[in-house]
Amino acid sequence: MTFAGGSGRKHMIAGLGLSALLVTGAVAPGTTAALADSGPAATAAVPSADVSPAAASPVTASGLDRRALGRTLAAIRTAGMYGVYSSVRDGEAGWDGAAGVADVRTGRPVKPGMLHRVGSITKSFTAVAILQQVERGAIDLDAPVARYLPELIPGERGQKITVRMLLNHTSGIGDYILYVYPSLQQGSPQSIDDNRFRRFTPGELVAAGLQAPPTGEPGGVGSYSNTNYVIAGLLLEKVTGVDAETYITRNVIRRAGLRDTFFPRTPHITGPHSRAYESLYGYIDPPRDYSVYDPSTLSTAGALVSTTDDLNRFYRALLGGRLIGPAQLAQMQTTVPVAVGGARIPYGLGLYPVDLPCGRFWGHDGAIWGMGTISLSSPDGRRQFSVGINLMKYQRFDQNGGQLPSPIDDALGLHLMQALCGASAGFAKGAPFVPFPTEQVLVRR
Repeated sequence: MTFAGGSGRKHMIAGLGLSALLVTGAVAPGTTAALADSGPAATAAVPSADVSPAAASPVTASGLDRRALGRTLAAIRTAGMYGVYSSVRDGEAGWDGAAGVADVRTGRPVKPGMLHRVGSITKSFTAVAILQQVERGAIDLDAPVARYLPELIPGERGQKITVRMLLNHTSGIGDYILYVYPSLQQGSPQSIDDNRFRRFTPGELVAAGLQAPPTGEPGGVGSYSNTNYVIAGLLLEKVTGVDAETYITRNVIRRAGLRDTFFPRTPHITGPHSRAYESLYGYIDPPRDYSVYDPSTLSTAGALVSTTDDLNRFYRALLGGRLIGPAQLAQMQTTVPVAVGGARIPYGLGLYPVDLPCGRFWGHDGAIWGMGTISLSSPDGRRQFSVGINLMKYQRFDQNGGQLPSPIDDALGLHLMQALCGASAGFAKGAPFVPFPTEQVLVRR
């Protein structure tokens, strides 16, 4: 989930850089001293746009070391995470693990396969649904949004913004989040609590996003915005004649063979799940449980519930050509630079690449209050990794607003590298690993 916009003097407090930091394999080693040497402002080079999805080295992982996976997963818990669960695949071989607690009050343990709010990973599902309609000739990626939704984006703006611009975040439309959660501009979680049970319509969210200052001209430099994917959901509904979430369920989720993935219809998650603890970088102390929360503020931009195993299954189906054909998959994997906070990442259509020492991986990250998720797959869907955590925005900041190194981030990076690259992975000293590149927050400090 991305937060942007607002006015007044603010410091960005955010996780930025999974793609930017890993594009050169710059994952810091597991020591606080090494992280401190790099300083809170350390960053890696911004990755350039990649218009050739095939331009990547092959994945050369070295099999599944289950002991090492268990050890690196447990280290995330030791570093301070409440609970974490992970699923790793290498061809037909698989590993599932969990460490820590699902409920800090009762001590109930987390378990593999728990349901989890996956936030912006929903964008991959929504993009696939749009591209299915492109394949059928019902949608033209380069047609203006006004062709399908003539009243939604007023005036010339609606004629300039194309469907593709929505999916790769080059529409110039701002994010609606700070208008839904205005208290973040004062460094307060009050509006998070106020909206816990409030039901928003997609139209309300889009209207708020259109009121936000434009991030640029349509087709210009990309800027990550949840509003784009809520509009994509409305477009899908207009073209198919059915509710967007219903269409995605029938034609993406079921087609991929997912058993535990759904759009929740109430604030409650039905089924085994962890509680969701939000710290908001120390503004909520102790962290507060947001496992019961109305998902309508994210709609087709981020409302899905899934499991780590189902996410691996989804991306395997996508990359294996079972959801869309090769021409549309190539469109998804054609990237442009997209600004997220103070960094840029290469972003396709609901999908982005991460380059590791062992090869290129595709996927997305996501977060909603108290839950974070990362899911990455090799281009052939053979090597896969998905992880979920139940404490979010746990990082802290110095007096100048710089993000301090977090042992949790370092431990997550080590587990990710073990899962995707195996024992052969090297760890380069440099900028600290900070996950969740699409999850940015602006608050007053």
